[in-house]
Amino acid sequence: MQNDSGNVLLALLTGAAIGAGIGAGIGILYAPDKGIETRHKIKRKVEDTSHDLAERVSHAKDELTKTANEKKDEFDRKLDEAISTMSYKADDIIDKLERKLEDLKAKNAQLQK
Repeated sequence: MQNDSGNVLLALLTGAAIGAGIGAGIGILYAPDKGIETRHKIKRKVEDTSHDLAERVSHAKDELTKTANEKKDEFDRKLDEAISTMSYKADDIIDKLERKLEDLKAKNAQLQK
């Protein structure tokens, strides 16, 4: 589930960056500049958009890594608690079984007399 959320977030960020780049690119193409100036503007806009996209992807990756680590830590803590609880219950069961065994030994000793 976490991976799906990360994929959706990455897709949204990518779509936003591409949409902004396309919009700016179309605006540049219709601007009344010389060809070389237009190409430079397009090149700069592509570089800016690429840089922005890389930053967004990096931020999304960092956030997903942070969330995954938090979930792992929470899972480890809950697992430790469950194991501890089961250990106490196992000790209780062993104590009860030992008492039952002692009772059975005592009853067996009485029957043997």
